[in-house]
Amino acid sequence: MIVVTVGQTGIIIKGHAGYAENGKDIVCAAISVLSQNLVNSLEMLTKDKISCDTKSGYMEITWKNLSEQGKLLVDSFFIGIGSIATTYGEEYVRIR
Repeated sequence: MIVVTVGQTGIIIKGHAGYAENGKDIVCAAISVLSQNLVNSLEMLTKDKISCDTKSGYMEITWKNLSEQGKLLVDSFFIGIGSIATTYGEEYVRIR
């Protein structure tokens, strides 16, 4: 299961969905794409300073103060993550 934990100063994404075998897991792939796109968008479309730590099955994105643009991008990220969680179920994606 992938657990997405949100706080005031960042997001932690941990785990593997287990929806399908490695390399064919569309839930893991979707979460990975949304997560990496959030990092790229915050870096390229805002002046917000963020930090990103990535390992297999783990990503932590942190910030101090997000601009309104940054907050909008994070909200958009959660719309996507929420849609995946709703479609595939909490056994694969859980948001805290």
